[in-house]
Amino acid sequence: MVKIRLRRTGLRNQASYRIVVCDKEAPRDGRFLEIIGTYNPRTEPFSFEVQEDRVYHWLLKGAQPSESLAKLFKAVGLTERYEKVKAGESEETVLNEAKSFYENRKIKLQTRKD
Repeated sequence: MVKIRLRRTGLRNQASYRIVVCDKEAPRDGRFLEIIGTYNPRTEPFSFEVQEDRVYHWLLKGAQPSESLAKLFKAVGLTERYEKVKAGESEETVLNEAKSFYENRKIKLQTRKD
């Protein structure tokens, strides 16, 4: 089974993550099939960049997101956009909607101290 999950990067106490597609049996920071995005929880609000077309591709092929990524997908509206694609709406219009969402999101690049 293929999973979409987070792969930890960054220094100690300064975690950032890559969003990867990998086999369910692979270790957290082990082998992966494809990097499809990044996630940084330390910015305000969290920064989340993802190639939504690749996410749709893998989800349509049966990949399952991890619990933490499912929550992040819901927080940025990716789950709702994916449901539109599954319902038959054009992928191009949904991707344009996603692009405008990410452009209008204001993120302070300075990281916060935990």
